[in-house]
Amino acid sequence: MTMTDTPPTSRTDREYPVLPLFEIVLFPKTRTKIRVDTDTAAMLIAETQNTGTAYAIGLSAKEGAAADDVTPESLYAIGNLLEIRNIQPTDGGYIVNARAIARVKAQNFAAVPGRLAATCERIPDQDDLDENVHRRLLAEAKELIGRISSRFEGSGHFTAPIEQMESIDEVMGFVMPFVPVPVAEKQGLLEIVSEKVRAMSFLALLARVRENIDFRIEVAQKVSDKVNKANREAMLREQLRVIQEELGKIDGTGPAGTGYREKIEAAGMPEPVKKKALEELAKLDAAGPQSHETPVIRNYLDLLVALPWQTETKKEIDIREAKAVLERNHNGLAEVKKRIVQHLAVMKLKHEKQGSILLLSGPPGTGKTSLGKSIAEALGRKYVRISLGGVHDEAEIRGHRRTYVGALPGRIIQGIKQAGAKNPVFVLDEVDKVSATYAGDPASALLEVLDPEQNATFSDHYLEVPYDLSDVFFIATANSLATIPAPLLDRMELIEISGYTKNEKFAIAKDHLIPKTLEEHGLDAEKLVFEDDAVREMIEKYTREAGVRWLKKQLARTARYVSEKIVSDEIALPFVVTPEKLPEILGKEVNHPDIARKDPVPGVVTGLAWTPVGGDILFIEGTFMPGTGKLTLTGQLGDVMKESANISLSLVRSRLTKETAGFDFMTSDLHIHVPSGATPKDGPSAGITLCTALASLVTGKAVDPKLAMTGEITLSGAVLPVGGIKEKIIAAHRAGIKKVILPKENARDLSDVPEDVRNELVFVQVETIEEVFKEALGLDLPPRPLSLGAGSRRITAKNC
Repeated sequence: MTMTDTPPTSRTDREYPVLPLFEIVLFPKTRTKIRVDTDTAAMLIAETQNTGTAYAIGLSAKEGAAADDVTPESLYAIGNLLEIRNIQPTDGGYIVNARAIARVKAQNFAAVPGRLAATCERIPDQDDLDENVHRRLLAEAKELIGRISSRFEGSGHFTAPIEQMESIDEVMGFVMPFVPVPVAEKQGLLEIVSEKVRAMSFLALLARVRENIDFRIEVAQKVSDKVNKANREAMLREQLRVIQEELGKIDGTGPAGTGYREKIEAAGMPEPVKKKALEELAKLDAAGPQSHETPVIRNYLDLLVALPWQTETKKEIDIREAKAVLERNHNGLAEVKKRIVQHLAVMKLKHEKQGSILLLSGPPGTGKTSLGKSIAEALGRKYVRISLGGVHDEAEIRGHRRTYVGALPGRIIQGIKQAGAKNPVFVLDEVDKVSATYAGDPASALLEVLDPEQNATFSDHYLEVPYDLSDVFFIATANSLATIPAPLLDRMELIEISGYTKNEKFAIAKDHLIPKTLEEHGLDAEKLVFEDDAVREMIEKYTREAGVRWLKKQLARTARYVSEKIVSDEIALPFVVTPEKLPEILGKEVNHPDIARKDPVPGVVTGLAWTPVGGDILFIEGTFMPGTGKLTLTGQLGDVMKESANISLSLVRSRLTKETAGFDFMTSDLHIHVPSGATPKDGPSAGITLCTALASLVTGKAVDPKLAMTGEITLSGAVLPVGGIKEKIIAAHRAGIKKVILPKENARDLSDVPEDVRNELVFVQVETIEEVFKEALGLDLPPRPLSLGAGSRRITAKNC
């Protein structure tokens, strides 16, 4: 390293050692002491002996920077050139006496063994401060410092040197090490080039510090007065207890009610609740320790004093942090995370009075419960979860009355007690699986819990006093909305989770499932490695789900296989899982996804279906035979799908006569079959597929096997929108489909489809069956006017 005994005037290419400054910001023309390691000290001592003076660059460390791992990114670039003349040995290192001689910007960092080095460029001040203004600002600064120091005894020796200072920069450098503001704020002051702006910013900072100190002293005085009052009350209460003991009239502090009065006073209960607690305490004292009611009253008082009655100081909602937590913990689910962030933003503006309850609805394994944990982490709140699956007793929600033997509070109050906070994130898992019996309807009991207008006075049968649940952030989860009563569903804000795409599952496996699986099975990346192609094949051929639970099981199954081989010394490490090894590890494939057919056949059309585990394609096949015009349907079709087939036949007969199609409907029987006959199928969205299959059959025109379609058909020939578009299109893409026909009103749903899938498909939007026939069969039929009545349904539920 090359050193110089002359500080730079503007810029130099010579390198100086970089001395990191932790928790301090040094200002020009001030002195400080810096602890350095032995190697740096030896280099500085040698330079001092050679030239009489050594120089270094002092840079303040950013918040969170580690002393044992200093990098250029962990330091602020602007600091000071330090003049070093004295180095003293101490226990564990050396102390350097340094003086800041100029503000500089460090550049061209270089890593020297054990430390950093850099060149620097001097940053001169902008001389824009008038002398008269400077004198006025200097006087204001001294006055503010005097007012601040006057609040502390023995501060005279500190303020005395300031009175002799003639520069506001000199005052700033003297007091800034003692000003209680973050390092980043001090650094910002250092980096201001304008002398006028820097002086004004310094005065504003002093004014703010003065206000904060005045506020803290005022609060401390109030706390002190309150503590003195509490101590006096405690002393009087103890005297009263001794007098009562002498008189044999114990009031809540004797053998029966030892300590309860103090706990009641300290619990911060609302006045009506406190009155109820004192009444029960009086009963406890009157009953005596031998009464059979004593344990019941004790249990009740224990619950009252254990429940949190006062809301603790709430952490300010940080939307950026919330987004970061959700992105870190969950892959995909972009719309879900966006909706959650919007809800948190509303809470921030309304000071956390959320006003609505979230309901996360979706297939199993899609991360509904873990989203609740992430929301709790983002808000900095306690997390509590109860499962409502199989609950069939209203008392599980509202509790039992204390007149019953073994009575307990309901799960809501128990959860609040478990959380120990009045405002936890409370997850109600499987809310769709509660059932009504002779013991009551738990779903009806949840109406009060999940109503923001009522839960401020929630009544638990065991508690007998109102409890405020308005600060609780309730999140309910469900797999299906069909079993949730309408009044309960109306009280919640629905967020639908449709499931993960293949690429999202792959990302989840790489980022979350594989590391967790390795940890759970005592493995690491040096023992077990999953190739990307193996993970993708595992997703496609060994799982069939909307979530990732089965994928996690298959990864765990692979880890167990490898663990056994490692213990038996049968394999070399690391064991690499490839697609070729999956049959040996996991056995035969459990999922055979449908793929588009290669050859076009008249009467065969590809449709799209929605299932609880994602989308799928289905083939609708038709044939005819001599007969009397009868229609036969097979494939375990539901009533709605059978109606669609009958509508389709009527529509085809109305559009394609014997003269136009060359087909005699009266002398032929038609047969429609949907393969996978063991699987029940229902819903209206196969309407245009059924109609097109019949039209293809009677005209003899084949439909392109790379073309798929979905949409509901009406008797007038209108094509109505359907649900599950995202899942259906992803299934079409997976099966090799190139073109998709869908209702025009479903065009808005294409934004939910991943962009990489959209870019590889052609979408044809239709409104009438004539448009479908023209696109699929090349038939150019004249359009007929649609006759949809005022009451016609224009949107459907998510049916297949």
